[in-house]
Amino acid sequence: MGQQRAGDQTPLAASNARLKHIRRLSRRSERSERRLFLADGPKAVEGALAAGCVEEVFVRPDALGLVPELPVDVRLTLVEDRALAALSDSVSPAGVVALCRFVDVPLADALAGARLVAICADVRDPGNAGTVVRCADAAGADAVVFAGSSVDLYNPKTLRASVGSAFHLPVALEPDPVTAVHAARAAGLSVLAADGAGERDLFAMDDVLAAPTAWLLGNEAWGLPEDLAALADHRVAIPIHGRAESLNLSTAAALCLYASARVHRA
Repeated sequence: MGQQRAGDQTPLAASNARLKHIRRLSRRSERSERRLFLADGPKAVEGALAAGCVEEVFVRPDALGLVPELPVDVRLTLVEDRALAALSDSVSPAGVVALCRFVDVPLADALAGARLVAICADVRDPGNAGTVVRCADAAGADAVVFAGSSVDLYNPKTLRASVGSAFHLPVALEPDPVTAVHAARAAGLSVLAADGAGERDLFAMDDVLAAPTAWLLGNEAWGLPEDLAALADHRVAIPIHGRAESLNLSTAAALCLYASARVHRA
């Protein structure tokens, strides 16, 4: 077990040169260049281990009980409390962090054979992005695409908001949202734009929802650009029955994804 392999290690201090190098992964540019990221907390580490992307697990001696059985090729390293805190962006670190390889997949692979996909176009808030991934996972979606200038999938806040779901289903990164839409169509998916001013009512279009679908979700503040929304097969509105001006992006995503999941499973 990982706990046994820790043996009588002396925990590494925050001043350790290797840990300083690993801490640089807090920067997106560093993560992209090295294609490595840090998974923070028991849920994230568990998901990363299941995905087979972990290279090393760092743990405080008092948190060894949080470390599950480790594969023989995964290194277990004890670290001091200050060192663990330096690797984590949490206010109160749980005590375990994993060094992981990137898990994103090519766009074509994510869309191949898919029946339900979420395309996030220029979604900037890591909490929203991670929650969309979590909702897609819960709804049984086949993939998520982060398109355009969306937040980094490997941002610690994005990973934390996904509660492990970032490791459960394929996630593709595509710099151009238009390319993502065309690729979804080429994969046989109908593209539906979530749009408050849409011409279709989400709850009165089961005939459309029955087809394999890619939901196109826009930025939290300004939604979808007109030229991108125009590429969709339909613009779909979620009816607002009360006085609220709009719905939070991740809430809207959950409603759209579950509406499709309900029809697909009928």
